[in-house]
Amino acid sequence: MRVGFGYDVHRLEPGRPLVLGGVAIPFSHGLRGHSDADVLTHAVCDALLGAAGLGDIGEHFPDSDPRLEGISSLELLARTCRQVAQAGYRIVNLDATVVAQAPRIAPHREAMRQRLAAAAGIDAACMNVKATTTEGLGPAGRGEGISAYCVALIAAHRP
Repeated sequence: MRVGFGYDVHRLEPGRPLVLGGVAIPFSHGLRGHSDADVLTHAVCDALLGAAGLGDIGEHFPDSDPRLEGISSLELLARTCRQVAQAGYRIVNLDATVVAQAPRIAPHREAMRQRLAAAAGIDAACMNVKATTTEGLGPAGRGEGISAYCVALIAAHRP
């Protein structure tokens, strides 16, 4: 068994779509980034890559690659999971947390869980999504950005 930890943060800006866990969420601001800037999915990717000892998301999907501009982060997750499997591991479970003052995440959690699990090729029971605020403190509390954390547990494939 191996454990990995992932973290990501992106700045909010007006006029961009907000995508979290592959779900488009109605909101006045979206996250700035080279891809769809889905911090939740990026944290999941980083946790998986870390658990498998495969580096980080920036190594595999650099923001300098024009082919990745605007790409769905769920596609990045699917590619990450293929790399993890090729390295000889399977996902046991993923536990992720979104940190945002607004918008409310709870109405979208189940859809996020389902989409992340589908992209990762795992049963939805192995994917957990939580959300919290910072009680108005820090950049997230001021509505400047959204961050996400994820812990991944993987195990070696059994022959």
